Amino acid sequence: MPLIKVQTSASAPEKSEVEAMLKSLSAKLAKHTGKPESYVMTSFEAGIPMTFAGTTEPVCYIEIKSVGTMKPDQTEAMSQDFSQQINQALGVAKNRIYIEFADGKGYMWGWNGTTFG
Repeated sequence: MPLIKVQTSASAPEKSEVEAMLKSLSAKLAKHTGKPESYVMTSFEAGIPMTFAGTTEPVCYIEIKSVGTMKPDQTEAMSQDFSQQINQALGVAKNRIYIEFADGKGYMWGWNGTTFG
């Protein structure tokens, strides 16, 4: 049920680097949310035409969704952790990364023919 979706205007690194980044994001998201990694999904899209602050310099938008309630200390820690990782992996400046955190209700997330609520 936890999801981290990364969209960026930066070019995609080599396939092995993308896979390593996604595996790291998955493990970190499980740890931050306290959910089993077996439920974590990751997604990565690169080379998307995007602007931020009126320029086309590299930019990144991240969505983090989970069933339950994320607390302010959790989202702050995730913002710091994931911004640092994306900066290192993709070279996108931290001040050009937006992260949207969204809590979902269990009945609004479907999986395996049922829902989590």
